[in-house]
Amino acid sequence: MNHKKYLALALPLTFSTVTTPLLGAVDTAVVGQLPDPAYLGGVAIGAVIFNTMYWLFGFLRVSTSGFAAQALGAKDELQETLSFVRPFLIALLIGLMFLILQNPIVNTAMSLLNPAEDVEALAVDYFNIRIWGVPVTFINYVILGWLMGMSCIRLAVTIQIAMNLLNIALDLLFVVGFSWGVAGVASATLIAEVSAMLLGIHFLMKRTQFTFNLLPAKQIFEASALKKMIAVNQDLFIRTVCLLAVFNIFTYKSASFGTETLAANAVLIQIHYLMAYFFDGFSNASSILSGKAVGSKDGGLYKRTLALSSQWALFTAAFLTAIYWLLSEPVIRLFTGIPEVIAIADHYSMWLLLFPISTSIGIIFYGIFTGATNTAPVRKSMLFALALFLAVYFLAVPAFGNHGLWLAFIAFSAGRSVFLALYVPGLSRRFYL
Repeated sequence: MNHKKYLALALPLTFSTVTTPLLGAVDTAVVGQLPDPAYLGGVAIGAVIFNTMYWLFGFLRVSTSGFAAQALGAKDELQETLSFVRPFLIALLIGLMFLILQNPIVNTAMSLLNPAEDVEALAVDYFNIRIWGVPVTFINYVILGWLMGMSCIRLAVTIQIAMNLLNIALDLLFVVGFSWGVAGVASATLIAEVSAMLLGIHFLMKRTQFTFNLLPAKQIFEASALKKMIAVNQDLFIRTVCLLAVFNIFTYKSASFGTETLAANAVLIQIHYLMAYFFDGFSNASSILSGKAVGSKDGGLYKRTLALSSQWALFTAAFLTAIYWLLSEPVIRLFTGIPEVIAIADHYSMWLLLFPISTSIGIIFYGIFTGATNTAPVRKSMLFALALFLAVYFLAVPAFGNHGLWLAFIAFSAGRSVFLALYVPGLSRRFYL
């Protein structure tokens, strides 16, 4: 494994994962061109609800990728199949549960976030449409995770590109062409998600090595395998709860500063997502390689993966910082044309210059730990980072307002890197070093 081979895996995955936040980013950009900032606020609040649900169960993709990569490394065809079937059944069950509980979910969310009345009405409209895509999205997580773990990178990239191109086209049609507003962006996203699932199932059945057989229940629900999967998913679930706590507190406090500041912070957070998912492509590459190393018991591959991940984490951080420093103003204007929102976003945009270097190690090393399905350090490091965020939040926000809020966010990003890096020597001792 060398830089060329690592990039051959990482760059398509980066391109693929960067398309993920485009569903929210395009929605934000389209409604940001409407004259009333309430539209932007409504989409921001609605997006927080779905980010909450989707991030909580994002482990469906991450753990599926890790287990699939290990099965591939071990050349175990039965485990390759089981690494898809088990999380698929879980995804379907959880998705149906959210459909049943949709009314309590939206009512609780509005009570907690407490947006302005006009923003709340638009957010509820957005929620009532997109909720029907929840089971579909969870199934998409499993499909994409399995394809990535099995190194079917081109198929995974194709699914995500197709989904986002369709979403962009339908956003423009429904909002600009039909003037459907928030309902238009929600409908566009729902249709794009369903289309991605259908394309994923087609690829799974026609273009991969996957063979669907009716496996005995005792194999699917084998106790030790389920225990391992539950332990990994539990750690990743707790990690996600910490992330969601940070982002929901961030959005709640943003709303308390007024609709314009809420909208400006929403724009900056969307830019942050693009950066984070750029790192996530390298994280996915490291996860696949780490999983293969563990599955095949290849200590040399593990060592090289660790070295390459470290180097590209720092290089990518420098690259993104330079790009944002040069292009921050035009990028912000891509998301909104409202002068008041642009002015506020420009004022606080400097904080995003600190995000790449503070978070790079945390996101990319996360892939190494999840590929090895050694996730307890991920859970512990994120709990420490959340504690740091809360400490800075309660000290800085009363004194510095929105600047204090961004300071707390950057402290959290740095904390997740530093605390996770402290566990790397232990992981290395466990895996062949």
